[in-house]
Amino acid sequence: MKKTVIIGVAGGSGSGKTRLVKNILNELSDQNVTSLEVDSYYKDLSHLEFEVREKNNFDHPDSFDFDLLHDDLQKIILGKSIKTPLYNYKEHIRKKDEYKIIQDCNVIVLEGIFALFNSDIRELMSLKIFVDTPSDIRILRRIKRDVNKRERTIESVIKQYLNTVKPMYQKYVKPTKRFSDIIIPYGGKNMISVNTITTKIKDYLKNDNYS
Repeated sequence: MKKTVIIGVAGGSGSGKTRLVKNILNELSDQNVTSLEVDSYYKDLSHLEFEVREKNNFDHPDSFDFDLLHDDLQKIILGKSIKTPLYNYKEHIRKKDEYKIIQDCNVIVLEGIFALFNSDIRELMSLKIFVDTPSDIRILRRIKRDVNKRERTIESVIKQYLNTVKPMYQKYVKPTKRFSDIIIPYGGKNMISVNTITTKIKDYLKNDNYS
């Protein structure tokens, strides 16, 4: 039985993590590889009124269920299938009776601002990546995403960025860069970096330690 290789991809909101992961998956289309979002493991706030939920600091590590994520990753490594939760960003709750099934994967690419935050989860990783993109580019990307895909106003996005996203990045996300094996500037469009990463992953899969 092949051991599952866990790759962590962290970085600030709007840094280009998702694009990087998509390009990695495209380059490894001949392998049994999939992605997993840390955002799927936001704690379920459905027991709270919406007005209370929306005041939660979603950029603080306490908003995530790292224990469940760690347990699911361990199950994947042991060859078991898992049902990962799916998150409703508009309502700030987990989607009811909806999930993503992951099984029999050679490679899991774990993506999220806190992908490298939890030490127990980091220990499961074969490769740790930090996407390092200037803050002015990240805020513009976040505005475009949240307005177009999450039905939020520009004013609310900017307010959230200044109140929680930026300070939490400085306090909790940016420091995780020191745990990374590779630092990628500007995100997934950096194809030289993508090729370097996919080459490393293929080497892991060929290594006798993973068979």
